[in-house]
Order: sequence, then structure tokens, then C-alpha cells
Amino acid sequence: MSITPQRFACFEVLSRCLSFKRAISHCVAVQRIFAILSAAYFAILPHAFADAADNDLLTGWLNAQTNIQTWEADFVQTRSLKSLTQPLTASGHVWFAAPNSFRWEITSPSHTIAVRQAAQMLVLYPKLKRGERYALDTDKAREWKDTLALLDAGFPRSRDQIESRFRIVSQSTSNGVHEIALQPKAEAARRIMPQIKIGFDSQNFALRSTQLQFADGSTMENAFTNAVLNPKIDESEFNPPIEADWKMTEPFKGK
Repeated sequence: MSITPQRFACFEVLSRCLSFKRAISHCVAVQRIFAILSAAYFAILPHAFADAADNDLLTGWLNAQTNIQTWEADFVQTRSLKSLTQPLTASGHVWFAAPNSFRWEITSPSHTIAVRQAAQMLVLYPKLKRGERYALDTDKAREWKDTLALLDAGFPRSRDQIESRFRIVSQSTSNGVHEIALQPKAEAARRIMPQIKIGFDSQNFALRSTQLQFADGSTMENAFTNAVLNPKIDESEFNPPIEADWKMTEPFKGK
């Protein structure tokens, strides 16, 4: 049974694309969410095939995606930075519903919620009663839209759909986990993430881990546990309440 979810928009991609404009690069909490969303999103994107064994594994994994309507799991995120001697860790829970609704909630060390809706992305800080809206349907977003398009393929239904976006770097199987390393074909995406690694169970195709390598040499690894395939998820999970006393900003507006 496959438990790879994901039409998740890529928050780390957004963060790094916008760093040129310094829109959100100052916010460590947001960058954490951007990264985990990116990692999970790429987890549904298998690519070219190195040999017959790899072909069989990835074909089975690809076929399993058609069964996914909803998905949820716990996650632990570990980020390694060259400037820090110890990695940074965070944990939380993720919900997904086809075709592209998701909610990532970091519960430790700080409470932060990221929700993708049809035309916008929300980043919320409940304890501070603050939040940010990122429009996904404006001309002003074109600079990073091309990168997001890399992630907006939905659940893949064909190899051609995937191979148009990625080049395979390597594949290997160890201790029951098949790992693939992918390189985005788009130059803009490679400037942000030169390489992406995905690990899934070689027997049941369950997502085990994802790792992003960024241009500055930092890495972000996500480990998923307690995943549930096709649970009933209340629509309210993707429409969190925002009270009148919250302060909401729009970092893209006027950029």
C-alpha cells in the first residue's frame, strides 16, 4: 500500500525564489515549512529508470499513486546547515486531499500552520495571531510561478509527464528502501535545489523519507511515520479560522 501523498506547493522554493526580493527569507519558521512541503511534494515524482529492477520498483510506485485520495502522517524534519554544528529539528503533522489541498502543521518547536487553497497559500502563527497570504494567481507571482509549475503536475499518470521535468542522478536499494536522486531540468529550479532524494519502501511503496539539497550546501531531510491512506479529512482542516483580531500581511503585494 502506497502512502505517498502530494500535490504540495513548495514553500522552500517560494522562500528561496523570493530571497532576491527579501520578501520572506528572514523568517526561519516559514523556511522550515517551505522545505518540508517541497520535500513531500517531490515524493510523488519518480523519474527515468536505471535498470530492469529499478524499472519494476518505480513502475509499481507510480501505479500506486492512482489510489490516493487523502493522506495524513506525522513527520520529523532535520535541517543541516554549514554554519551550525548541530542540525535543526522540527516535528508535526500533514494532511492532504486530492487534487491539491494540503495542511502542514509544525507543532514543535514553534506552532506554525501552512495551508494551500485554490488561489492562495496561508502561513499562520496562532500564538502570535499573525499570518501571511501568498497569492498564487497573480501576474506579479510569475517570477516564482515557473518554479512552482515544476511541482504542479499533480499525481503523475505517465512517465512522459515526469521525465519532462527531471533527470535521474542515481538509484539504489538498501535495507528494504529504494532511494532515487533527481535533478530538476529547469535551470531556475536547479539554482534553488540542485538535487532531491526520495526513499520509499521497496515492498509496499510507502514513503519513508525525502531529502533536499540546496545551493548553499544545506540539506533538509523529512521522515514520515504513522501514515494513513485515504482517511476521512474534514474540509475545515484546509480552511483554518482567522479571527478579526489577527494581523494578516501579503508579502507579494506590491512586489
